[in-house]
Amino acid sequence: MRQRDSRHHFAQPAQVRVLTNAPSMPDRPVPIRFWKNVPTAWIAITLYEGINRQVRRMTAAVGHPTLRLIRIAIGPMTLGTLQPGKWRALTPEEITEILRHAG
Repeated sequence: MRQRDSRHHFAQPAQVRVLTNAPSMPDRPVPIRFWKNVPTAWIAITLYEGINRQVRRMTAAVGHPTLRLIRIAIGPMTLGTLQPGKWRALTPEEITEILRHAG
């Protein structure tokens, strides 16, 4: 099993552009057989409200299909030091915050 390398590394300059119009998004992800020739990069995206598979569709639409997606937070809850496959109970404050946002 590989462990995540938490050391900081310098990355290549990003290929970024502002999208003035919403790109056309495919109905589903690109088949795996096409992924071996696409550029790879780690990016962080913050969504305040999203739809099903939104990140995968957005990155595929600009030529960088999502190969791995890691969710680190949902609302006020973050993973922190929680290890893969483990769980913890929500705190009363987290439950209150979730219920407040649920409306």
